[in-house]
Amino acid sequence: MNTSVKGILLAGGSGTRLHPLTQAVNKHLLAVYDKPMIYYPLTALMLAGVRDITLISTPDALPQFRQVLGDGSRWGLTLTYRPQARPEGIAQAFRIAEEDIAGHRVALMLGDNILYGSGLPKQMRLAAERVEGATIFAYRVANPERFGVVTLDRAGQPLELVEKPQNPVSHWAVPGLYFYDQKVLEIAAALKPSARGELEITDVNRVYLERGQLRVELMGRGCAWLDSGTAESLFEATQFVRVFEERTGLKIASPEEVAYRMGYIALDQLRELARAQSKSSYGAYLAQLAQAEGEFNPAL
Repeated sequence: MNTSVKGILLAGGSGTRLHPLTQAVNKHLLAVYDKPMIYYPLTALMLAGVRDITLISTPDALPQFRQVLGDGSRWGLTLTYRPQARPEGIAQAFRIAEEDIAGHRVALMLGDNILYGSGLPKQMRLAAERVEGATIFAYRVANPERFGVVTLDRAGQPLELVEKPQNPVSHWAVPGLYFYDQKVLEIAAALKPSARGELEITDVNRVYLERGQLRVELMGRGCAWLDSGTAESLFEATQFVRVFEERTGLKIASPEEVAYRMGYIALDQLRELARAQSKSSYGAYLAQLAQAEGEFNPAL
């Protein structure tokens, strides 16, 4: 278990690209099919073995997140909440969460990113276990000019990082999931705002690249990366999750199931969580899971 790795969930911003949906509700609490959006990055961190997580959002939205997620204990987690008065770039998250992450390795994930793939949990756990350097992920896209892009050599080593290139030479985009060693705090503290006035995560990654300490994990063709920050992408993410769940009978991004599978909670706790949501189809799924697990191992 990666107890020395602290997690950061960045779920701030005003969600203007999703107005009027987000005029009263933080976008990361909108539904992606049958779950709040925040469940997807939260469970990604859980699958990486991260159990101590700081959630950063606007002061107005923090009470909403506390109501939905609580202190995390029902899933075997520890959740801390920190306000972001003004959004000043992704790398600002390290400064805001400094008190929580000092002396630890860090996993940072953006709250509107959805990652899915059978090999991803293993890749994420390996990234979380690396003691030195930084690890980013790369996902092949058809339109790299919309994203931060990494250029790789023939051996898969990173050569260059470019934010939304006008003439991209690489199709490998960088999703919003990053793993860093303890040095990330001093790197973030030394950052200067970019031309757009933000503390750029790409600049943090460039420091590691220049030091020869940046590793890139390629996401395979069986993986999916969805950014649910616009109405169109939110609909696409919902359709993806709906089709998968209806065809397989399995859930994507259920904190209760992930917590049980990872050994964060026991079967009795899973049963209790199912009972608390018994009137919903989601609760019925958890009840079926608990029953199947009990039948598989009657001693539990």
